[in-house]
Amino acid sequence: MSKKNISICVAIIIATTAAFYCIHKKKDQPSNELPLIAIANYGPHPTLDASIRGLKEHLSAHGYIENKTVRYEISDVGFDQALIPQMISKLRDMKPLVIVVKSTPVAQFAKGKIHDIPLVYCDITDPVEVGLIKDKSQPHENITGSSDQEDLEPLLAFAKRLLPHAKTIGILYSTSDANDAALVRMMHAAAEKAGLRVIAVPVDQSRDIPVRMQKFNGNVDFIYVGTSGPIQPALPVIAAEAHKMRIPVFNAGDQAVHEGLALASFGVNYDAVGKNAGRLVEQLLKGASIKDLPPTYPAPEDHQCVVNENVAKALNVAVPSDVTTCKSSVNNLK
Repeated sequence: MSKKNISICVAIIIATTAAFYCIHKKKDQPSNELPLIAIANYGPHPTLDASIRGLKEHLSAHGYIENKTVRYEISDVGFDQALIPQMISKLRDMKPLVIVVKSTPVAQFAKGKIHDIPLVYCDITDPVEVGLIKDKSQPHENITGSSDQEDLEPLLAFAKRLLPHAKTIGILYSTSDANDAALVRMMHAAAEKAGLRVIAVPVDQSRDIPVRMQKFNGNVDFIYVGTSGPIQPALPVIAAEAHKMRIPVFNAGDQAVHEGLALASFGVNYDAVGKNAGRLVEQLLKGASIKDLPPTYPAPEDHQCVVNENVAKALNVAVPSDVTTCKSSVNNLK
């Protein structure tokens, strides 16, 4: 073969390889022309991650396939509120079709700064209490969303099934989070109906938790850890202190139960919370006006409960046989 023919063959091989690479690169990388969904997250956490997963699963099931028909830009601030303005500004400049704002401080800041892009909040306990909307059943201005507001009455009924002699609940709440104030208020109301008493202990800084936990020693029958952005990341510390005092811990999410940090969980399934948000995003992608999309709240079937039997044995808690596998059992516990 002549040098000329060899050169031609090499050129063909290079061109073919380059074309093959470009084709596969396009398959693997999202095109900037695809509709963009921005997700402004507070920080990495199992419950927040689960709702993102649920949102994506819903959209994928309805034809919005990641990197094929839609693309995502997900950012978080590592639970540092000082970084929220920078994150929101960056996402806004990317001109997404919708921004999903997760957790109270992120949603509150975004609502005050963004007026030309639809906002869908997610993982917010009481959106009215924290000023995102004015009526729990109506969107407000440029925002609607999916709440993680659980039904605390069946939670307490569940706790009393496991701890029939319980009289007092302990709960930590962040003084800087309006979402926590709403949770404490709702817990007092539910506890009164259940014939229980609440000891609510304020926390200014997460480093104060071990000291503040001492107020529970000998005074509460169990501790409840809700979905608080500031408090939930400190669950390992809370569990360690509770273990020393032999006080059972109930957590909103089930991951801590599987890890042996909590005796049990009874709360909202965060995949379901994310799917509820996904339904709202889907309608916005289809051209719906945010003014026509009422906020959503967890249904009874969106709740679940889990018990760690090893932790129960360590605490001498007798677990009824029908409780260990209770899933979506809100109606049965009322």
